[in-house]
Amino acid sequence: MDIQTAKLDVMQKIMAVSKTSLLEKINTLLDQEMIVGYTTGGDPLTKESYNLRLQTAEKQLLSGEYTTQEDLEKESENW
Repeated sequence: MDIQTAKLDVMQKIMAVSKTSLLEKINTLLDQEMIVGYTTGGDPLTKESYNLRLQTAEKQLLSGEYTTQEDLEKESENW
């Protein structure tokens, strides 16, 4: 089955759903799996993986694990 056929099949099934709870589950699944961005290396990021990366970055900031602009400029002088 090609992607277009698969999309049409899913759309038809969704249109036939009459339970709000099922639509909410589908919506949640799509929100979790949709690609919302890419890493600097070009790898796709889902909303979940993006949020995990943000949490990690916030923890690093709070614990002082970061490099300032000034430090980078000093380091680049030695390149």
